[in-house]
Amino acid sequence: MASLRIIRLMTLLPDSTTPTVPTPSRSRRVLLESRALWHLAWPILIGQLATIGMSVTDVAMAGHASAADLAGVSLGVSIWNMTILTLMGLLMSVNPMVAHHVGAGEFDAVPHVVRQGLWKAVGVGVLAFVLANLAAQVFDVMDIEPAVRDIAKSFVRVSSFGLPAFTCYRVLYGYSTSINQTKPMMVIALVALLLNALVNWLLVFGNWGFPTLGGVGCAWSTMVCVWFHPLALMWWMRVAPAYRPTWPFTHWEGPEWPMLRSLLKLGVPIGITYFAETSAFSLIALLIAKFGSAQVGAHAIALNFTSLTFMVPLSLGLALLTRVGQSLGAGDPVAARFRAWVGVGLTWAFALVASLGLAVFRQTIASAYTSDAVVAALAANLLIFAALFQLSDCTQVVTSCAIRGYKVTRAPMVLHLAAFWGFSLPLGCLLGLAPQWLPFAPTEPMAAQGFWIALIVGLSVAAIGLVIMLRNVSRRRILSN
Repeated sequence: MASLRIIRLMTLLPDSTTPTVPTPSRSRRVLLESRALWHLAWPILIGQLATIGMSVTDVAMAGHASAADLAGVSLGVSIWNMTILTLMGLLMSVNPMVAHHVGAGEFDAVPHVVRQGLWKAVGVGVLAFVLANLAAQVFDVMDIEPAVRDIAKSFVRVSSFGLPAFTCYRVLYGYSTSINQTKPMMVIALVALLLNALVNWLLVFGNWGFPTLGGVGCAWSTMVCVWFHPLALMWWMRVAPAYRPTWPFTHWEGPEWPMLRSLLKLGVPIGITYFAETSAFSLIALLIAKFGSAQVGAHAIALNFTSLTFMVPLSLGLALLTRVGQSLGAGDPVAARFRAWVGVGLTWAFALVASLGLAVFRQTIASAYTSDAVVAALAANLLIFAALFQLSDCTQVVTSCAIRGYKVTRAPMVLHLAAFWGFSLPLGCLLGLAPQWLPFAPTEPMAAQGFWIALIVGLSVAAIGLVIMLRNVSRRRILSN
């Protein structure tokens, strides 16, 4: 009985003994929900910022090593980010399933989901290791400098040894988030960020007698920190009382196809969705490589910093997925819809602030990454485009997370594929590469700028479509209840 009461408090579910209180006004409800959502989201945000901060540290330290190191690490990071974000989507199926069970009070079902999720993670992690190393071969056929090619390939090969650890961590991450335990990931990510900075400093520049590895040192640092994450979270889960009612490691359990099939059915469309978006960004680095290291480096800087701002709507979205999923599990679709739109509203407010900040401080941001004046100037120009797509980018990520709270994943996948592969990449190739065999192509390639203009178009298509989809999905759930 005591454990059940603890879980009720954890999940913010009403206790039958709680006395009734007057219903607050709508503005008061919005404020209360905003506070509850932010209470869940801010530790996720700090953790996500710390995690992406490792990539920022990699790019920044490589940028101060040499232009070739910056370009090589940037290309390697493009493959790495595309891989891990796709994996994150594939394994996100644990989040809504656990949230629905928690909302319904079915706490005994949670450990089984986590155990099967880990089996899925092991298989996916090994497959990702193989595919990442195969993907690194693309650098051999690219028209890039030999030194840049060697650094990029080495980055992918070394960091790929961390992929099985990453997949297992994302399952435990989804489980912890869905029972409202987000602070452990924040603390672990902050410690990992410090560890990453230290190992980078030692290996990139050869301090304290360590070998001077340049950009390849960033890969070793990434691999060490990725393994640190699941080990640290496992230790935290073992000692923290909040995990005891749903502790997933009470006994051994082999893989069971029915649950694995459910996890794959829900997770594969999310993974494809994440791949559609991240590949559109990451492939730009590969497509503009022929324009030289300055263009690649500028794109990497702009993309790296916008990845930081992206963590705010992503964190709100992950928290919103939990809030919406718990409401639906409790049989309250009206509350789910209300929570979804409050989350969207908060994200819009942030998008306006982020857009203004990027436009005003673009020169300062670019200069912080590199001492190369040409690269900094190109990056500052790209940050103008980043400021323009903040509203659409923030909208599409938070609405897609809210829709996943309803366990709807296929329709957003189709929309993202159309937006990024149907609009962004073809238009980007037209503007950025200017193939002269097309009669309506520009006379001169716009390089990275052309691709970033196309990204604004694709993100806008995705944002508008997902807002309409969220409205329809939430309305249908209320009518069918």
